[in-house]
Amino acid sequence: MPQPLVCLVGFALWAVLLVMGVGFSRVAQVLAGKKRANEFPSGTQHGGDRYWRLNRAHLNTVENLPIFAALVIAGVLLHVSSAAFATLPVVIVGARIVQSVVHVSSGSVVAVNVRFTAFLTQVVCFAWMGIEILRAHA
Repeated sequence: MPQPLVCLVGFALWAVLLVMGVGFSRVAQVLAGKKRANEFPSGTQHGGDRYWRLNRAHLNTVENLPIFAALVIAGVLLHVSSAAFATLPVVIVGARIVQSVVHVSSGSVVAVNVRFTAFLTQVVCFAWMGIEILRAHA
């Protein structure tokens, strides 16, 4: 399997892991009698700070998954074989994991700056992957 596809699967599994964290947290609260199953309103902050950061980290990951998937799938289908196209997905997945872990762990100014740096790294890599695809088929 091409490395970019391995990274795409890894990115998707990271999203699954994060949503499982959200789900387990909700199930635990319901089973402990702290909340009813319908007390998790969509789009509205609920639960503790760490839980809400986990929820947002999951949503941030899911928001970027289609962009990453489109670039990886297009590149693989078009047989883009540059070293950059093989390496950039690894950087993206690493930056996504850093962004999520930092997001869940802290809301401090330093953490927000690290998160933004990880996010910016992903955006730059997305753009670079797009350029690699266009360059290979210009």
